[in-house]
Amino acid sequence: MSHSIWPSSSIKDALGIDIPIVQAPMAGAGSVALAQAIYAAGGLGSLPCATLNPTEIEAHLKTLKATSNAPFNVNFFTHHEKDDSPTAQSHWQNALSDEYKQWNLDPAESAPSAVRSPFNDTTCQLIEQYPPSVVSFHFGLPKAELVNRVKAVGCQVWSSATTVAEAKWLEEHGVDAIIAQGFEAGGHRGLFLNPIDGTEVIDDDIQLIAHQVGTFSLVPQIVDTVSVPVIAAGGIGDGRSVAAAIALGASAVQIGTAFLLSQEATITAMHRDALLNGSAENTVLTNVFSGKPARSAVNHVIKTQGPMSCDVPAFPTAATALAPLKAAAEKTAKADYSSLWSGQSAALAARLMGKHHSASTPPSASDLLHWIASDTQQVIAGLK
Repeated sequence: MSHSIWPSSSIKDALGIDIPIVQAPMAGAGSVALAQAIYAAGGLGSLPCATLNPTEIEAHLKTLKATSNAPFNVNFFTHHEKDDSPTAQSHWQNALSDEYKQWNLDPAESAPSAVRSPFNDTTCQLIEQYPPSVVSFHFGLPKAELVNRVKAVGCQVWSSATTVAEAKWLEEHGVDAIIAQGFEAGGHRGLFLNPIDGTEVIDDDIQLIAHQVGTFSLVPQIVDTVSVPVIAAGGIGDGRSVAAAIALGASAVQIGTAFLLSQEATITAMHRDALLNGSAENTVLTNVFSGKPARSAVNHVIKTQGPMSCDVPAFPTAATALAPLKAAAEKTAKADYSSLWSGQSAALAARLMGKHHSASTPPSASDLLHWIASDTQQVIAGLK
């Protein structure tokens, strides 16, 4: 398709991409193959590193650097790491006691759970050795010394803002672009400043989520406040939402849920079914899976323990007690305790996919990107 429909964009032009669409990183669901499919099709692919160890990160960076000269984004979390509290874990296990009984599980038994590590000196050294075009962060920024080291090897630094105040803070601390993450977005909220008093969020307060802002209110307000490019994220699933974000001043959009429908996404069949058959009102912000607010399709544990619970331990340790339940349920093809990350526009993406794809196997991410771009072209043409 022609790429002339896209207005001049500082993101598109600076990175040399054809389509100003960024694939959201999506820790635990993204992959090297997904990033490669997106950048091969003209967008910006992203590699999520929050749940990877340094050896895995290095291997993936080597692969991406060796297979193409295309720009790509590498994403990290920057949360405050906390020790796993036995008291907090015991309290959370007690809250889940009926669930353990239902599955005949011993709460003392362990099962593998996702390890989420913040950006640190070790991972910074890998970025210095294998520099990507963009390094993006979630939950604010790492220490200034680490940010400076990332920029010193030529990487752009991006981070997510969920409020105008966070966007201002990020610009003041040297980011090259801001991802305006609206309330509709799937996965973890990037919230890092208290919207009431502007202080840094150290201990997650579930009440703060009530102050979060929708994408199409947030984007123009951030655009009007900062001088760096703004990337719209949240609730973007087809050409109408892409065109709307651009009209509101976004330099690019970031899309996650739509690309979870691709063959390159590493999600379960149960998760994919939830996306294909879900609705906007069937997603909620919940902290039961990790300890931080994140948008998921509703399932059993959200209904019984959430959506927001005061019983969960600090991020990311809430996953520890759920891991045995998740493993047991998934063995029976149930997603009762699985995080089913989804934005509010999954139905838009599923509907768009249905117009182009009738096969039982998932489409490629490259095809999904081209369908969204083509749909955007039709929308923009119809407005002229």
